[in-house]
Amino acid sequence: MFAEMSTTAIVVTAVAAFMAGFSGASIFFKAKFTVEPLAQYGVPQAWWNWLGAAKAAGAVGLIVGFYVPVIGTLAAIGLILYFLGAVITVIRARAYGHAAFPVVYMAPAVAALALTW
Repeated sequence: MFAEMSTTAIVVTAVAAFMAGFSGASIFFKAKFTVEPLAQYGVPQAWWNWLGAAKAAGAVGLIVGFYVPVIGTLAAIGLILYFLGAVITVIRARAYGHAAFPVVYMAPAVAALALTW
């Protein structure tokens, strides 16, 4: 469990889980700062709840990973792939100035994955 992880890994993983959970919740609650860009990028509204659920599942998976490490690893990989897809979506929409936002959310998941190995 926690004894096998460094303090840094625990903190980084918790931050990654918080950020992914916050991002998922911002979709569920239709936060203007989240849903307006999604509409601008051309993401169908029918996908929004699924995207929020994917981020929330990633957040839960990271926390479960404290107890079942393989789940945390898979959750980190899933979040990295999710946010890579978000970067691609932003670039395809030619909203280049927004490309850094999914990278900021992806970075803690990358760090959490790196710290688990």
